[in-house]
Amino acid sequence: MALKDDVFEHGPDPENPGWNHWNLKDPTLFNGAVMGKLIARAEGGKCRLRMFPERKHENLQGIIHGAITLSLIDISLFTTMHVIGTGNAGPSVTLELSTQFIGGGDPKRPLDAVTEIMRETGNLVFVRGEVVQDEDRVAAFSGIIRKFLPRAL
Repeated sequence: MALKDDVFEHGPDPENPGWNHWNLKDPTLFNGAVMGKLIARAEGGKCRLRMFPERKHENLQGIIHGAITLSLIDISLFTTMHVIGTGNAGPSVTLELSTQFIGGGDPKRPLDAVTEIMRETGNLVFVRGEVVQDEDRVAAFSGIIRKFLPRAL
């Protein structure tokens, strides 16, 4: 089941040519309320999800808080399913997420999760990737998503 257009915006972003929105239409839900604007695009078999850090995303050291980086990673798993997978990013949950923090994120630069699908089955998607800012690595990760069939009404 693909993401529904009535709850999700994933069309072209006119402010960023070549990118698409990746935002819930309800800005009070987690993605909008915490993460802010997200954009995504396919890049040669990979998916890139970008966020634009704000002051609220910093920790006491003045770098991007690890929880924000983890949130970007988790969201990127589902973005990857939609952008370069079967398109089925409907009812699904994160089963496993393994993350290695490599460096601190600079809140003055966009933060990108660059991902690839290692394998997709009928029920599971295995994803790996890196969080980067230009050539600087912030984190490496792998995750497994469990897809569910739509619930009967």
